[in-house]
Parts: sequence; C-alpha cells; structure tokens
Amino acid sequence: MLPGVVGLIQATEIIKLILEGGAPLIGRLLLYDAMKMNFKEVRVRKDPECALCGEHPSVTELIDYKAFCDVPLPGAELPE
Repeated sequence: MLPGVVGLIQATEIIKLILEGGAPLIGRLLLYDAMKMNFKEVRVRKDPECALCGEHPSVTELIDYKAFCDVPLPGAELPE
C-alpha cells in the first residue's frame, strides 16, 4: 500500500508541473504516516550554504557511483 500511495503522490506532482496547474509542493515537504493515515506539510527554506543549490555550490556534477563504490562494471573483469 505504501509504495502505491507515494507513487501516486509523485505522479500527481509531475502532472501538476507539466500542466502548470494546481499547487505543486515547491518549497514544501509532505510527510506521510501510513500507520495513522496522516499527512503533514512542512515548509522548507532554501539554505544559502547548501553544497548543491546554495549561493556558492561545491557540487556541480554527478559522480559515477559504480566507480565510487568500487563496483566492477560488467565485462570489465581483470584477466587472471
């Protein structure tokens, strides 16, 4: 049940952005408690010190997580 509810909310948010209608959750975080069937909305502010979206971002590109985590690539086995 939980993945279905969360997926439906995500799909609805994308549709609102594509159609430029409704009030997308920009600047807001939706908290969902599946056990109590409660929703809570929290406002979030942009952090000027954020490494990704702040005034002087230090994260400017994606990294290769397979290489970063030392996961061997298929077909790249070392010869014996």
